[in-house]
Amino acid sequence: MLDSANYTPRLRTQFRDTIKAALKEEFGYTNDMQIPRLDKIVLNIGCGAEAVKDSKKAKSAQEDLSKIAGQKALITTAKNSIAGFRVREGMPMGAKVTLRGDRMYDFLDRLITIAMPRIRDFRGVSGKSFDGRGNYAMGVKEHIVFPEIEYDKVDEVWGMDIIIATTAETDAEAKALLKHFNMPFTS
Repeated sequence: MLDSANYTPRLRTQFRDTIKAALKEEFGYTNDMQIPRLDKIVLNIGCGAEAVKDSKKAKSAQEDLSKIAGQKALITTAKNSIAGFRVREGMPMGAKVTLRGDRMYDFLDRLITIAMPRIRDFRGVSGKSFDGRGNYAMGVKEHIVFPEIEYDKVDEVWGMDIIIATTAETDAEAKALLKHFNMPFTS
């Protein structure tokens, strides 16, 4: 997918050619550097109680997340010991990966055009999940909606957090940016 030296993701080209101009007109920016853009996308899978019982679960989550992201995921570990949950400090608890550049645009494209339509009873994503600084967070209940995951070889179905960080100052600007990328908001 990222093999060619002159490859440019579809959404990056769309942003450069049409979305920048539309946002500049919509919000009345005087400088191109004011126009909000995608900064990074962070994917996270938390294994929780399964990782406490079996330490191989975090490794399995890491492998699946690496397939989805197209780059190696990191195993996250517990920061503190919690006796009630039988968690010790340093115990593997999940996996995360941060995407930037072409991989970020490719992932967003796959998320919007391929994975979201495969979600059962999908009616759109909430337009209220912004943090006040232009970043958007959402969750996917089953990681198997991504085409990179072979359903037959999955031993555990993981939930997944997706955080889209933008350079937007406000939630309205970030929402407009994501709407131009065809993010299916419900409200």
